[in-house]
Amino acid sequence: MAPTQQKALLLPKKQGDWVVGPTEVPTPGPGQLLVKVEATALNPIDWKIQVYGWFIENFPSILGSDAAGTVEEVGEGVQDFAVGDKVVFQGYFINPQATFQQYTLSNADVTAKIPSNITLDEAATIPLGLATGALGLFDQYADGSAKLFPPWEDGGRGKYAGKPILIFGGASSVGQYTIQLAKLAGFSPIITTASLKNTQLLQSLGATHVLDRNLPSDALLVEVAKIAPTIDIVYDAISLTPTQNPAYDIVAPGGILVLVLPDQIDVAKKSAAPDKKVVNVYGNVNAPDRRKAGQSLYAKLAALLEEGVIKPNRVEVLPNGLGGIPEGLKRMENDQISAVKLVAHPHETP
Repeated sequence: MAPTQQKALLLPKKQGDWVVGPTEVPTPGPGQLLVKVEATALNPIDWKIQVYGWFIENFPSILGSDAAGTVEEVGEGVQDFAVGDKVVFQGYFINPQATFQQYTLSNADVTAKIPSNITLDEAATIPLGLATGALGLFDQYADGSAKLFPPWEDGGRGKYAGKPILIFGGASSVGQYTIQLAKLAGFSPIITTASLKNTQLLQSLGATHVLDRNLPSDALLVEVAKIAPTIDIVYDAISLTPTQNPAYDIVAPGGILVLVLPDQIDVAKKSAAPDKKVVNVYGNVNAPDRRKAGQSLYAKLAALLEEGVIKPNRVEVLPNGLGGIPEGLKRMENDQISAVKLVAHPHETP
């Protein structure tokens, strides 16, 4: 039985300093699970909310949206999970579904059991990165997606064989999962930009060509055109102004550019080439308009992981449980993390 009180990493006010403090352990409602969070991963959105004051208006707030752990309680109507199951799920910045705490709630319909070939730490790297890649390319039900046919559904594997794709930021967590999904869908060539030290890793995930992320835009366009003169799908896993503009230049007329952050594309570029579609993905399977695609993905996730066609990110475990997260987020803010996911163990909090 779970305790009634727990430790959480709290953001006490907008742009405030992180603090570890006590909070209630939530009770699962119908269709939900109470999960003991044994591993939670850090994402860029976590530091951006704290530094820039984005999104969150109710404080104290708990952030974190990637977790793996053990089912402690099963809510009413849940059939497929039992106490003791090891599970992976995406949290939500709505207490009590955030993951920077020792116990949290997950929605059972977008939760997956963890196969034996994946550790809890590895599993915690999956939810947000995978959801952002999957929903950006393969959500057939919502706007903010290229609405391609999902490779995890029957008939989806290899469906886009011989079709080129370009992924900006391949070594990011989102980039790594997007490369793997593109491979599963049959895309080829799979071109990505990254720090060249990550070439071997990205090729192992399915990239066919890794281009230096520091190439000037003009040089990048030349190199991409040598590999694939026409590209209808571009996925920008970085989505800052220096990537969005060349991404828009590269996508073919009638093609689709997927962004993970708000559109910052030069207005002149858009008016000169108006027949290019730009979509913004919201990468959370708990969001009401994203839930249906999320259910489809999570129904197949354990099998994809067990088969090894979706591989987790490399992991670095932070010390001091929840207390180690702020320093990890600062390293991310300072661009000191490359091709690795930072993971914390909430129950190791001093």
